Amino acid sequence: MGVPEVLWRVQQVAQKKVTKLGIGLASEPPAPDTSRFGRSFLHDGAGVDVPALTAAADAILAGFWNVFALHAIPLGFPPRWNRDPKTGTDAPMVLGKAIDYRSEKVVGDIKYLWEPSRHLELVTLAAAWRSTNDPRYLEGARTLLASWFDQCPYPQGVHWTSSLELAVRLLNWACAWHLLGGADSPLFAGEGGQRFQRRWLDNVYQHCHFISGYFSRHSSANNHLFGEYMGLFVACQTWPCWQASRRWLDIARHGLEEQAIEQNHADGVNKEQAIYYQHEVMDMMLLCQLVAQANGSSFSQPYMARLEKLADFVAAIMDRNGHVPMTGDADDAQMVRLAYGAGWCPYRSLLASCAILFKRGDLKAKAGGFDDKNRWLFGAEGERAWATLQEQPEHPVTAFPQGGYYLLGKNFGQENEVRLVADCAPLGFLSIAAHGHADALSFTLSVKGQEILIDPGTYAYHTQKQWRDYFRSTPAHNTVTVDGVDQSEIAGAFMWMRKANARALLHRPLDAVQVFEGEHDGYTRLPDPVLHKRRIAFDAEANRIVVTDFLSCIAEHEVLLHWHMSETCSVATTKDGFTVSAQDVTLEFSCAAPGLELALLRAGEEAPFGGWISRSFDVKATTTTARWRGRIKGSASIVTTISIQGLAQGRAGIAPI
Repeated sequence: MGVPEVLWRVQQVAQKKVTKLGIGLASEPPAPDTSRFGRSFLHDGAGVDVPALTAAADAILAGFWNVFALHAIPLGFPPRWNRDPKTGTDAPMVLGKAIDYRSEKVVGDIKYLWEPSRHLELVTLAAAWRSTNDPRYLEGARTLLASWFDQCPYPQGVHWTSSLELAVRLLNWACAWHLLGGADSPLFAGEGGQRFQRRWLDNVYQHCHFISGYFSRHSSANNHLFGEYMGLFVACQTWPCWQASRRWLDIARHGLEEQAIEQNHADGVNKEQAIYYQHEVMDMMLLCQLVAQANGSSFSQPYMARLEKLADFVAAIMDRNGHVPMTGDADDAQMVRLAYGAGWCPYRSLLASCAILFKRGDLKAKAGGFDDKNRWLFGAEGERAWATLQEQPEHPVTAFPQGGYYLLGKNFGQENEVRLVADCAPLGFLSIAAHGHADALSFTLSVKGQEILIDPGTYAYHTQKQWRDYFRSTPAHNTVTVDGVDQSEIAGAFMWMRKANARALLHRPLDAVQVFEGEHDGYTRLPDPVLHKRRIAFDAEANRIVVTDFLSCIAEHEVLLHWHMSETCSVATTKDGFTVSAQDVTLEFSCAAPGLELALLRAGEEAPFGGWISRSFDVKATTTTARWRGRIKGSASIVTTISIQGLAQGRAGIAPI
């Protein structure tokens, strides 16, 4: 930390202490001005899958909740908001800012405790009422909110610790408010209804006041800060009811404009180097723009241009069947849940939104369909605009030099597609690089829309340290590990110390043999420094990939080279290496390096770790990891040849940069 951050954190500690004395709190919010409210940014949801929506709402009313790895868990209705559904731990009801929410002994698994209180389920009930006019859903929304107000009084308890959690809750409250009819909702009829409305508005004020006093700054100013501005912006547009609302709105709008540029590279890559967090930031940007439009304004051209660039990157790394590499951290967060059908894809949904917003037929082709979330967001007019968009063939951007990702491949968007995404990116954003993984020079590979080489994902955050460390380690990625250490040094669950610096040396995606070259200095910290350089050459006519890993050093070192396969693949050893089969595609891997021995780590090895994949938070499954292991003395090269069978010959469809 620099001096400004140290001073800021000291000030935050002092602020927490004085709140114990009641100083600086908003315990008695001023009376709201209810003469005007913001316009709804949601539409009537015509055409949505009502059976899927009401099934989700009925499960909530019956007391069955889905929280990460827990499905249909009987939490009751309403639930006990301060009890962790995973461990059963009851968080203490003391000043929220005094709670050590990172301690499993104190709160259990904080992700499980916070998730229900984001109130995505409130939106489900509100949307079900809007679609059916069934009073059960209306009363359910009232019950859910009233119980939360009762059990989570400001500023007590774990739900008054993180400004981001309050911000996401405000967004969902705003969605529910509009879906339930706004100020004219039947919820507010009569004297009792007016008291309930006042109670809700008092909570809104307290949320806004809290966020405005506890923004994430300095090394913490990542997606958390963006989300905090989002929640404050949406709240002040929806409920401009207090003298402070205009000031908060100006702070939030300015912050969103600033952070849209600060947190996202000009080439469209989010600086956290975590694809799922790119999705979250894009969703925040989209929702804020729609809220602004509904209320007669818009964000700036640079803000909108940056959002469009973010969409270009997601489209480029997505294969023809909608698979996106699981690079960096992911926590399955949705800002708001407005689609309930099976197979819904957050990335494709965002691309559909951007197709409408920017009138992009190529993004429509990548999105593949107009989903229920976009029916709520854009309405019938948006669906008509979608229908008039002409789909265009895919010609993706192939180089993202600021973000550090490079494509090789052919036939993009077609049946015989090959899509290789090489990672030559920074570790992460700001000094702690919280959501980055030690994955420099790794790559993912998809053939004919089938994932072959994958990034295994994330799995854990605050708990299960050994798993948290494994999934972000170098051996968990398709690259070289030297002397059993990671390229970058883990210093905590969301902190890195010495960081590997990656540098692209060459990218030629248009040559007869396409080439990417890059290097990183992560192992130059060893007593005998090792420089790792990788060259990936794709012969599009022969359907062959040759990966050459150059290790420059003097002394003797142990090297490991891992290849992580999708769980849909079957893997078998051969005389020269191994084969990977997925439906009608087979890849043959061979390795030319003296003294390296092959082992297949299957069914979830733990000593050493290998053969694991995590598609969603706190859920892991078994797969196959191939590992070549051996020792080198002095500079050496490891050459891996990957021959793709089952593809037509030829170079058709190679995309321009």
